[in-house]
Amino acid sequence: MTDDQLLRYSRHILLNEIGIEGQERIAQGRALVVGMGGLGSPVALYLGSAGVGRMTLVDHDTVDMTNLQRQIVHTMAEVGRSKALSAQRAICAINPDVQVTPVVARADATLLDELVSGADVVLDCSDNFSTRHAINAACVAHGKPLVSGAAIRFDGQISVYDTRDASSPCYACVFPPDTTFEETRCATMGVFAPLVGIIGSMQAAEALKLLSGAGQSLAGRLLMLDGRQMAFTEMRLPRDRNCPVCAARH
Repeated sequence: MTDDQLLRYSRHILLNEIGIEGQERIAQGRALVVGMGGLGSPVALYLGSAGVGRMTLVDHDTVDMTNLQRQIVHTMAEVGRSKALSAQRAICAINPDVQVTPVVARADATLLDELVSGADVVLDCSDNFSTRHAINAACVAHGKPLVSGAAIRFDGQISVYDTRDASSPCYACVFPPDTTFEETRCATMGVFAPLVGIIGSMQAAEALKLLSGAGQSLAGRLLMLDGRQMAFTEMRLPRDRNCPVCAARH
């Protein structure tokens, strides 16, 4: 670690739970972030500023004026441009040491199978169930920890699905793929701007803990936030032994 890096990351290094060894693990870490919207924005900024060595950002969409209310990684100058490229520029402006690979494509099963295999931690910042299940399936297949967040209106949730632990459920254990869920999008339902910042920042925190080895992850627990009352509720998540996605792994 260079003198500049020791100075940049000094506040992490001062933490007993991280220290130099933990910061070096962060610097060697590989994070895959799917979705550069409201959740992906704080994720990208915090992982980049914290010095995650390699980041892959996946998003097929472009920056729209309506995004700027909450997607803080983008600016007016980026309207009409690729979200993945916009986020890359923002991260590199904060921390040029981070190697950022933008992928301007829809996150389908083939792409995810390729990208997840090379990641140390995967962050699901997408906004639909089909993509979430595709990300989960790839994480289970390759044995990678998944940090999943969601936010709509004033309600948010976050959990870690880490099937490296035989007792930990996967996303499909909690939200079965054959169950019909109503798709709720902020374009029609609205979303409280700071809510995605709160959940996205928590996703970044869980990813950094997993990479550095600090603390205990949210694996096996679903944390739900009611932004109206600013009240958290925690739910324990058992693994479904008959889960169509992860049962074969165990």
